[in-house]
Amino acid sequence: MRASQRNFSTAANLRFAAVVVSAALSAVISGCGKNSPAEFERPPAPVMVAAAVSQNVPVYIDAVGKIVAREVVSIQPQVSGRITQIHFTDGADVKAGDLLFTIDPRPYQAQLQQAEANLAQAEAALSLAKSSFARVESVSDPRAVSRQDYDTKKIAVEAADALVKQSRAALENTRLNLDYCTIRAPISGRAGQRAVDVGNVVAANNGSLLIIHRLDPVYADFTVTENDLTAVQRHMAKRGLRVEVRLPDDSAAARDGKLTFLDNAVQDGTGTVKLRATLANADRRFWPGRFAKVRLVLDTRADAVLIPAEATQVSAKGPFVYVIKSDSSAELRPVKLGQRQGDSVVIEDGVKAGDQVVVKGQLGVTPGGKVRIAQPTPAGNAPPATKAAQQS
Repeated sequence: MRASQRNFSTAANLRFAAVVVSAALSAVISGCGKNSPAEFERPPAPVMVAAAVSQNVPVYIDAVGKIVAREVVSIQPQVSGRITQIHFTDGADVKAGDLLFTIDPRPYQAQLQQAEANLAQAEAALSLAKSSFARVESVSDPRAVSRQDYDTKKIAVEAADALVKQSRAALENTRLNLDYCTIRAPISGRAGQRAVDVGNVVAANNGSLLIIHRLDPVYADFTVTENDLTAVQRHMAKRGLRVEVRLPDDSAAARDGKLTFLDNAVQDGTGTVKLRATLANADRRFWPGRFAKVRLVLDTRADAVLIPAEATQVSAKGPFVYVIKSDSSAELRPVKLGQRQGDSVVIEDGVKAGDQVVVKGQLGVTPGGKVRIAQPTPAGNAPPATKAAQQS
């Protein structure tokens, strides 16, 4: 009985202690609530903003191309002989008709003299044959000359005449060979490295002595996928298409060219079609064999909305931007991105011209939170128009 009384007393004491502690905590919490400051508010996030602008922008296809010389000529000897003179320096600019090589002409001069002598001999034989035939033909009495003798002398004239023609052809051939001893540039361009030196013996139509590239204008060859082919053909039917070409390591502005060739078939295996642009290259900025960035401008889109590309962010739901509202709060807006235009990007949907978008400080921004514009960008300092937009 005493043990049960003791257990009951202990339990009652514990309940009483719990009530006292609870009351004490309530008093402390109540006291703290009376003396605590106002609820904490997050300070505005410092950001930089830019205004969305409306501009005309190009619709384009970007590709990697290769610079190709307009004309490439391999110089080959057309007669055999020893090189006696070289009239240019490696890498020099040459004009059509400039003398490049001289092959020893003496053997061909001797052949020319022999051909001239053969022609003179054939002409003398023809003259004799004509005289003999004239005497036979002038006889008044046909019985004085046999028919066989008449025919023989007539045929002799025809044979002598054929021999004269043959000798003249041989003479022209030797003159041509003598002319081939002086090798001239067939086009204007830049000479490469010669493959022979003075004293080398070359064979006719065997091996290249020199390669000349015409560097102005030049071609930029590139390809587009067959999925883009329909758009290219559709816009080509309306107007000539412009092409912008730039070198990967060159910060200078792109050079304009014209699309001058579209291949007649899609290449097997790659699903691409070859195109070619022609562009001026008087300053030799573009060198054959170099890779280049090529932009084929199909059309111009009017009044497109542009914002700086750095303003866009990506979440699990897609791209978005923060738009600053009139009460200095940030609104998260999903956007549909279009093509890049330099440092800017076209916004297909989600932002209109004049909206202020956050370009720096996005990490500190919360949807609906206040922001503080650290360095606002005036509307006049909006993203610059692209080259194609300015020209349109």
